[in-house]
Amino acid sequence: MKLSIDLGGTNIRIAQVENGVCFNKLSVACPAQQDASAVLDELFLLIKSMMNRRVEGIGVGVPSIVDPVKGIVYDVANISSWKEIYLKDLLEKEFKVPVAINNDSNCFALGESRFGEGRSYDHMVGVTIGTGLGAGVIVNRDLYCGQYMGAGEIGSLPYLDSDYEHYCSSFFFKRYSTTGAILAQNASLGDPCSLKIWEEFGMHLGHLIKTILYTYAPQAIILGGGITSAFPFFQEAMTKAIQDYPYKIILNNVKVITSVQDDISLLGASELLND
Repeated sequence: MKLSIDLGGTNIRIAQVENGVCFNKLSVACPAQQDASAVLDELFLLIKSMMNRRVEGIGVGVPSIVDPVKGIVYDVANISSWKEIYLKDLLEKEFKVPVAINNDSNCFALGESRFGEGRSYDHMVGVTIGTGLGAGVIVNRDLYCGQYMGAGEIGSLPYLDSDYEHYCSSFFFKRYSTTGAILAQNASLGDPCSLKIWEEFGMHLGHLIKTILYTYAPQAIILGGGITSAFPFFQEAMTKAIQDYPYKIILNNVKVITSVQDDISLLGASELLND
């Protein structure tokens, strides 16, 4: 059995994982606005509540770049105090089991490849759409991380007056002084203004997908994160926006689908210990 952790600026999630199934899941608020030790203390308390003699290792997904050997996390998104944390050493010293750490979007992609919608594909990209925008890249069924687990940071690519993250995540809805949840509720009631905003969001996301096709040409692009629950409202505009991609044999064969498992990032983090 392994412990799997999804560390975010809003919540810290943890589960016991065995045979591709998550048990005893917990989620607590992350004290992201406090100092680094407060976040570590909360993380340690969570792990202690889950530890037992059967735990063989701990896998952690973090929204940051990571030193793959030393397990150092740098500049964690939405946890401003975590500039350089020797997380692997701290956890291994405390809990006396192996620890593996990677970027959270990489964990999402790895989870989809091993347990989710990506199992049928050799080459895929997992895109997480939520507070921000992240991606993980699978090549020949293995996670491609690049230096410091930094491959797939497509949200930071320049786009229009900013970058893709500010047009293809929750940042986009702030332009309209609203949230994705409110727009989804209103769109479900047929509100034309909300439907129009979702159409614009889909257009921007389609441009992002074309960028992924140019860069990686995967067999599948799997979308995850809370915003994908509104997929029916932006799917058509997204699909329309990618139709001018010039390599039709790739366009006609790529699958753009949504994740269906809430625990997929936790499952991916558990797989870090096997790689």
